[in-house]
Amino acid sequence: MNDHGTSTTTPARASTAAWRNAVLVLFALGGVAVSTWGPRLPSIRQSLDIGDGAIGLALAGVTVGSIAGLAASSALLAGLGNRRAVLGALGAGAAGVALVGVAAGLLQSLPLTAVGFVLVGFGIGAVDVMINVEGAAVEKAAARTLMPLMHAGWSAGAIAGAGIGAACAALDVDFAWQFLAEAVLIAVAASVAVAFLPQATAVAEEAAKPPVRERVRAWASGWRESRLLLIGLVMLGVELGEGTANSWLTLAVHDGHGQPQTIAPLFFVAFAAGETVARVCGGPLVDRIGRVRTVRVTTALGVVGLVLFIAGGPGWVVLVGTVLWAVGVSMGFPLGMSAAADSGPNPAARVSVVASIGYLANLGGPPLVGALSDRLGILGALWLVVALLVVGFAAAGALRAPRAAQRA
Repeated sequence: MNDHGTSTTTPARASTAAWRNAVLVLFALGGVAVSTWGPRLPSIRQSLDIGDGAIGLALAGVTVGSIAGLAASSALLAGLGNRRAVLGALGAGAAGVALVGVAAGLLQSLPLTAVGFVLVGFGIGAVDVMINVEGAAVEKAAARTLMPLMHAGWSAGAIAGAGIGAACAALDVDFAWQFLAEAVLIAVAASVAVAFLPQATAVAEEAAKPPVRERVRAWASGWRESRLLLIGLVMLGVELGEGTANSWLTLAVHDGHGQPQTIAPLFFVAFAAGETVARVCGGPLVDRIGRVRTVRVTTALGVVGLVLFIAGGPGWVVLVGTVLWAVGVSMGFPLGMSAAADSGPNPAARVSVVASIGYLANLGGPPLVGALSDRLGILGALWLVVALLVVGFAAAGALRAPRAAQRA
């Protein structure tokens, strides 16, 4: 058994394929959940009769919940096992989506909407850790590089979620009923997918781990290591870019570029599609030119894309900027996780350090962008993302594989 609550016994090829497919579905469901509210944010704002700053405060609930979910994920795996823990986390996220729909659409209650975002954040934060653990385990069992593909599954789910939002907006479907239907979809699909995960005896594995004090000490020591912090800077830029797109891209297209509510969500569909394609193609690209060059090429394209998006002009310019923005944020997170894992001993603690930075940027960035947009406008606030992508470009050298791995 490994130290993540997943069996290390390699299943037969058919079982491994079923396991891989189940993890892909779970990644996709996470993408559906996190893309639910972004395409309908103009309608949510109108229903609650609030401004961007208040929306940003409500979205801060996602950050608060995700931090709690990240902290609770290990204990949930230990106490419940991987199947029940993953199902419970996705169930919490689905319940949060439903609550946001009811609170914002039917009750017009901002406080209750914020509570729904907290619940969504908890579910997403917890399940993101769990499915990355499962993804790493199935990658090891399959003896193939699968993590970029797994994250492409998340992006594909975001395409589905954004497509649902765009279609419902075009058909004038109230977002409350859309969110309720998506919550049911997530819960049902998760209950089917987890049945294909190998059953883990996480409680016994937790007992075999080093004492909690030692694990906390190993995690804290990672925050003093310059290479991990540089990897974290890369992830800070790309995850802020992705989280900002998830929450604000549709509203930026609507408010900043004058696209109607029926068209604006389609730009987020294009974003999610661009990110998915980039991640599917990313594995061979990394094998050819390495992590550092891959991240520098993609982040440079992301900077160009955001500048085009902010500058605006004809719709096709904004669309090209949107796609390049998606490419720019596509590879930093999966490659940063891999780089952290092979940067030294205690890979789990190292991954936790950079993942914490990435999650904080992805989920904490949108409220900050909302606060800036009250002063600078939504397009002006996006210059923060541009600046941090430039920082990530400069810090990408930290993702270089160890020499032993390069020789292998």
